[in-house]
Amino acid sequence: MITNIVIGGAIFIYAGWAFMRFINRSKKGKCAACSLSDNCSTNTCSPKEK
Repeated sequence: MITNIVIGGAIFIYAGWAFMRFINRSKKGKCAACSLSDNCSTNTCSPKEK
């Protein structure tokens, strides 16, 4: 019983953390949350051409 409570609590804590991370990234705008943000050459979040 205690194990189930601990595992359930860990799941809810992780879900809350992931939700807060999503909210904070969405506040930064489109390019801040883009996975290509380190390689952006413009504001379109497209990769740099070499």
